[in-house]
Amino acid sequence: MRTIFAFVIICLTLLPAHAADDLVVKPSAHGVGETLDRLETILKKNGLTIFARIDHTAGAKKAGMDMKPTQLLLFGNPKMGTPLMLSNRRIGIDLPIKVLAWQDEGGAVWIAYNDPAFLKSRHAITDRDPVFGKMTSALGKLTDAAIAK
Repeated sequence: MRTIFAFVIICLTLLPAHAADDLVVKPSAHGVGETLDRLETILKKNGLTIFARIDHTAGAKKAGMDMKPTQLLLFGNPKMGTPLMLSNRRIGIDLPIKVLAWQDEGGAVWIAYNDPAFLKSRHAITDRDPVFGKMTSALGKLTDAAIAK
C-alpha cells in the first residue's frame, strides 16, 4: 500500500514539470520591447507576415493593475500553416504562431512559444512531418537571432 501511495505522490509532483513541455522557453539578452522589435524585423526580412502585437502590460494598466512588461507577437507563413490546417483545421486555434516575451520578477526577460512537436501531437497531424520539421528549425533560428547579444 505504501508503495502505491509513494508512486502516486511521485507522479503528482511530476505533473507540473510535464505541463511546461509544450513550450520552448528561452532567456533574452534584451528588454521585452526590444526583443520583439528584433524578432519582428527578422521575421519581416524572412518574408513572414506579422498579424498582431499585443501589449498585455498596457491592458493591465487600463484595468488598473500593474504588470511587468509582457507582450505577444503573432506571425505566420501561409505556405507553412495552410498545409497543417488542411490536415486538421483545428490547428487554426494555435495558428498563427505566437511568441510571448515577458520580464520576470527578478528582471530577467524570457520568450516562449508552442513547441511544434506539441502542436503536431495535440492535433494528431501525422502527414506533415516535413512542415513541422521546417517550423521547428525556423522558430529556433529566428528566435535565437532575436534574443542574442
